[in-house]
Amino acid sequence: MRSSVDFDTEMMDRALALARRAFGQTSPNPMVGAVVVKNRRVIGEGYHHRAGAPHAEVHALNAAGDRAQGSDLYVTLEPCCTHGRTPPCTDAIIKAGIRRVVVAVADPNPKHSGQGLELLKKAGVHVETGLLGEAASQLNAPFNKWIRSGLPFVTVKAAMSLDGKIATRDGESKWITGEKSRAFVQELRRGTDAIVVGSATVVADNPQLTVRDNAVDRQPWRVIVDSRGRCAITANVFCDEHRQRTIVLTSKLSPEPWRKQLIERGVTVIECGTVPAVSDRRTEKEEQPVVGDRGHTAHIDLCDALKRLGQREITSVLAEGGGGLLGALFDARLVDKACFFYAPKIIGGATAPTAVEGQGIGPLKDAIALRNVEWRHLGDDLVVTGYC
Repeated sequence: MRSSVDFDTEMMDRALALARRAFGQTSPNPMVGAVVVKNRRVIGEGYHHRAGAPHAEVHALNAAGDRAQGSDLYVTLEPCCTHGRTPPCTDAIIKAGIRRVVVAVADPNPKHSGQGLELLKKAGVHVETGLLGEAASQLNAPFNKWIRSGLPFVTVKAAMSLDGKIATRDGESKWITGEKSRAFVQELRRGTDAIVVGSATVVADNPQLTVRDNAVDRQPWRVIVDSRGRCAITANVFCDEHRQRTIVLTSKLSPEPWRKQLIERGVTVIECGTVPAVSDRRTEKEEQPVVGDRGHTAHIDLCDALKRLGQREITSVLAEGGGGLLGALFDARLVDKACFFYAPKIIGGATAPTAVEGQGIGPLKDAIALRNVEWRHLGDDLVVTGYC
């Protein structure tokens, strides 16, 4: 017979699997799963489907019905105790007569953390916390960062040759990696709130930046970093059916008529602050490209830009390039996770663009070392992911 510890772990693992069913659908809320158990039998389960819908605990309790009296509840996140888009789950748990609640992690919101647990304890409910807490925290890493800091979780993605090139010297980039890698990128897009690229990527590739899945409930926001208005008004992201899901992060340096045309098309235009470009700290001979403004002397303050996205309840972004944007994000230490795809190809060439540009580091000791690194094969390609 399984021990009580093993059984609890199995039930929490089941709750985590339920939570993952809503991948990419709950923002700005977290993914949460819940399981109601009585006499070691599951009598109800559920997960949070989307913001504004009932929480996982309510779905699970409704499924259990009157049988919930005297049962155990396993939930991946501390039950809420305040009125938001829905009533507090603590009220529903107490009313249902739950005797024991096992919680993976406490609410990451400093304003509410632990309050729901205390309310349950005061009502006579036995509360346990910490079971599979690390897995539960990682599941909602974007939400956790956003609710604490107001900043979205930043994942950078690049598809490159073994020597780090994202295109040939002539600018050809389709396709360096294989079909399985490209399918995985679609999954990354489906799970993020926004896809971010620099203006150079729009100018060179005219991408659509959408999830290629007709069944997807919502498309991520498309965010273009363009401080000087380099992108053509006829670019796909400004003209297609999803143009109202497009945001341009620009500065006072961009032409006013260009901004007005974008706004008239339904594009959201946000003026951000600027910071001196890398080239300002180099000699003229050493000048390097900067984010979306090759050769200019200022670029978007990316910290300010991310704050503005966070204010719009964008909890996660996937930065897809080009090298100038990724380099600037790394230089500013704004990256939370990296996802690099390597194809078994050699492109070479001093002028071929690389995955990460920017200023870079000086001494090797300052290199950004990834944590919790994972390696996997996707066809002939290799994908490396890790946290910064």
